[in-house]
Amino acid sequence: MLRSINVGEITKNIKEMCIEANHYLSPDMDAAMKKAEQEEKAPLGKQILEQLQENLKIAAEEMIPICQDTGMAVVFLEIGQDVHLEGGLLEDAVNEGVRQGYTEGYLRKSVVKDPLIRENTKDNTPAIIHTRIVAGDKVKIKIAPKGFGSENMSRIFMLKPAEGIEGVKNAVLTAVKDAGPNACPPMVVGVGIGGTFEKSAIMAKEALTREVGLHSDIEYVKELEEELLSRINSLGIGPGGLGGTTTALAVNINTYATHIAGLPVAVNICCHVNRHIVREV
Repeated sequence: MLRSINVGEITKNIKEMCIEANHYLSPDMDAAMKKAEQEEKAPLGKQILEQLQENLKIAAEEMIPICQDTGMAVVFLEIGQDVHLEGGLLEDAVNEGVRQGYTEGYLRKSVVKDPLIRENTKDNTPAIIHTRIVAGDKVKIKIAPKGFGSENMSRIFMLKPAEGIEGVKNAVLTAVKDAGPNACPPMVVGVGIGGTFEKSAIMAKEALTREVGLHSDIEYVKELEEELLSRINSLGIGPGGLGGTTTALAVNINTYATHIAGLPVAVNICCHVNRHIVREV
């Protein structure tokens, strides 16, 4: 039985999600920040975490964006194969939602139409859209407005299979060390292992939308997430890059099948606000 959804519903939800994600810290990140403040060992690090939370509180109360860089809208859509979309093109509907959200929400417009000519589109479109067909008759929308201070710290490593799990650990730690204070720590580290060059990067980005504190259901991956979080927090970069025991709040890893000759590893870092929001239509 097909279920019809007018793409106007997609537009409406994306508009609301863009505004909400840019003004309010998600509940999982709020809990992680509070826990980090309690556990931070360095006095300066603790002070920075207190200040960051005060800023977040003011942003929510006064409807001010939680970061001046309101990001490029990254949209993940899981579309049930029993859904019939009507009323226009899906891509147009997504971009219209982003346009309305960023214009009506008075959010900074950060997108340029051409990567070299650099003329601003003035409405933060187009979005980056990833679609997947799944079972069912619903559409799950994940929005992650991605700021570029942390995005610019992204890395991809095409490892040799013989480098194995130790090579993966070294790659992630190298990316975090190289990012240092530039990714506005405490950070969330998204990692994609396997697939191909582009698949690993998309997995790393989507890993950032996973609720902080939820681990992979693959046991060895869960252990790897925990070990890497501990090792990252031992680097001493700390909140704001000013030293401390909280450099990252989470390491989220996604994996996929890959070729016998390759071991792609992508690392996508997000700052301490790690904006993400999920809805189902």
